[in-house]
Amino acid sequence: MRFPRLVPLVFPLLALAACSAPTDGGGAQPGAPATQAGGSQTGASGASDACGKEHLELTTPGSLTIGTDTPAYEPWFLDDEPSNGEGYESAVAYAIAERLGFERNEVTWVDVPFNTAIAPGPKKFDFDLNQISIKEDRKQAVDFSSGYYDVRQAVVTYKGSPIDGRQKVADLASARLGAQVGTTSYSAITEQIKPSAQPNVFDTNDLAVQALKNRQIDGVVVDLPTAFYMTSVQLDDGVIVGQLPAGAEAEQFGAVLDKESSLTTCVSGAVDSLREDGTLEKLEQQWLSRQGAPELS
Repeated sequence: MRFPRLVPLVFPLLALAACSAPTDGGGAQPGAPATQAGGSQTGASGASDACGKEHLELTTPGSLTIGTDTPAYEPWFLDDEPSNGEGYESAVAYAIAERLGFERNEVTWVDVPFNTAIAPGPKKFDFDLNQISIKEDRKQAVDFSSGYYDVRQAVVTYKGSPIDGRQKVADLASARLGAQVGTTSYSAITEQIKPSAQPNVFDTNDLAVQALKNRQIDGVVVDLPTAFYMTSVQLDDGVIVGQLPAGAEAEQFGAVLDKESSLTTCVSGAVDSLREDGTLEKLEQQWLSRQGAPELS
């Protein structure tokens, strides 16, 4: 969903393609058995191969450094605390770490603004999880892992707004819409909805929500999990107008790494194994939900 990143939630709908309510600390045991594909080490078994942790070129020797933005929103992270293992991206991060052979106490989190994560130049992290969509233009500056989450964009409004109840994308063309700067949500407005008025741009989703509360805009476009968070937590009268049609190619969030990082293949292998053995699906079931958002035609 996003170029940068944004909002989250502990959805009341405990059954999204991304996750549901935590049990027993949720991310503390983020994955299924650590059976790594793609040549990576199996869990913390100490298996020695190209992706065994003893062979990895790390930002800090002996520690896996993971970046994300601050504040860290739900449902991606809970309580603005990435290290607690709760929330979809926190759980995925620890699952990846496990597949690479790292224990939880060998993982360090650092604050990395969205735009900094995808900017050219050396990184202070080994990889970054921050709802960052894999885009060809971004690949000029950074590496991406395999996708760990398939994204849909949704339109959020308030009850009784000019777009409340609309069922077609074309019905949104006259609306005053907004999105976070640099995100795929903004691109969805300009490329799919194609409104007659220039979309409003906000530094954060929180600012976009405030503009919606002030009735300065008619709707906000965000990824679907964030839409659930906005309507359930941030807006007293919020509603999801609907999901925008999926593009020809599914939009995916990927872990960001330094350009030509030696870790890219290993992190991708870990993500691929988590998808193949059903771990990503289980984490989505635990922490996210896609129910309650109609499809816009």
